[in-house]
Amino acid sequence: MDRRAFTCTVAGALLAAPLAAGAQHAGKVWRIGVIAYASKTADMVGPDPKVSAVNALLRGLRELGYVYGQHFVTEPRGAEGKPERFASLAADLVRLQVDVIVGVSAALRALKQATSTIPVVFPGAADPVGQGFVQSLSHPGGNFTGLSFQTAELVVKRLELLKELVPTAAPVAVLWDQAVPYQWDAVRTAAREQRWKLLSLPIREVGEIEKAVKSATNAQAGSLLVTAGLSLDAHRQRVVDLAAKHRLPAMYSQHFYVEVGGLVSYAPNLLDIWRAAAVFVDKILKGAKPGDLPVEQATKIELVINLKTAKALGLTIPPSLLQRADQVIE
Repeated sequence: MDRRAFTCTVAGALLAAPLAAGAQHAGKVWRIGVIAYASKTADMVGPDPKVSAVNALLRGLRELGYVYGQHFVTEPRGAEGKPERFASLAADLVRLQVDVIVGVSAALRALKQATSTIPVVFPGAADPVGQGFVQSLSHPGGNFTGLSFQTAELVVKRLELLKELVPTAAPVAVLWDQAVPYQWDAVRTAAREQRWKLLSLPIREVGEIEKAVKSATNAQAGSLLVTAGLSLDAHRQRVVDLAAKHRLPAMYSQHFYVEVGGLVSYAPNLLDIWRAAAVFVDKILKGAKPGDLPVEQATKIELVINLKTAKALGLTIPPSLLQRADQVIE
């Protein structure tokens, strides 16, 4: 997989875009709704927000010639890690009649229920076709478009990398959120083909995480694969600490796990994806219909390794993995 292809595609689109962003609607100030999951609304406001993902979106818009306050303003809404708030946040933006909404994957269900007319751009949906947000990647239809994470393919690749990192016959414990079962299905199919042993650790809520990880130790699992899911991502520090406590080498679904002490992750660069979402917003504001804009798949996937954690586990990282790493945390 070419890790540079996605960045080059985005850069080309940004450079090719006209700088006169507001030329078609002189004097109009666009309102862009933004919904984030873990953030507070107060940290998302203005031209220089504290939330790095939102900042990346605004950076992409600046590179396309948009000036905050002159061509557009944002209407940010943060769920503060409470998915039950998505419905009210989506309804609020619809009442405001914003021109376009950029929403995290977890908010898409609420947005779909709230509007069928306001364009919605997703910066990294897990499975937009399977989840029913678009008809197909090439012809989305409706009012949704954006960038896809290719989650099923990625979780299989993470399993393969974990087996390369910890090549034992012991089972791989798979910690997965029951709200997104297709990840477990993809891993189970891949493991069956390779004759690898798995231990299923399904959870529905955060209170089940500790018991699940402990059961992996009791079953003498050799490693831990942590899939993507709100119940897990929102409690990344707890997951990482439990893996360390039970001395389980763990592969994670996002780099932010590694930043708080996790061993290794293999995932798209979230900031690149949010920056790339600006290209979709730009096209929509200039008159394109979201249903006519093909969904793009993130192809820049980064391998991040925490050597400090590896040392604490007494684990030697194979040179082949170190050479392929995009980032190594000492």
